[in-house]
Amino acid sequence: MYLSNFGVYHFSIALMKITVLISRLLLGALYLVFGLDYFLHFIPYQPPLHPGAAGVFKAGLVAAGYFYPMQKTIQVLGGLSLLINRYAPLSAVVLFPISLNVFLFHTLLAPEAWQMGAILLLPNLLLGWGYWKYYKSMFIQKAAA
Repeated sequence: MYLSNFGVYHFSIALMKITVLISRLLLGALYLVFGLDYFLHFIPYQPPLHPGAAGVFKAGLVAAGYFYPMQKTIQVLGGLSLLINRYAPLSAVVLFPISLNVFLFHTLLAPEAWQMGAILLLPNLLLGWGYWKYYKSMFIQKAAA
């Protein structure tokens, strides 16, 4: 029985490592490619014109002038960091609000493309689970002075 539990334990550790690796590479590649495309325009597509609240929201972000360049710079740096596995837990935390916002935008305001939000949010959540040992110290209820 002990050997059986030992094998299951090692299998679950290996599975977690593979899950984190795939999530890290997928999220890193998506953010790097789409972040770079904002600056270099190498993906030939016409951005959709969103009707209603989605269009108003997006127009406001574009009109602000600084938002998309800042967001895409964070995406490029965070994606590169995940791909080369340097500061990956930090990058996953920094990219999480972007993933969550894309998910909420595409779920609530433009539901015809909800899959894109899910494709970004799921690996980000899996990285949060896989990197929990790095994050748990941030959840101390009362820090010492």
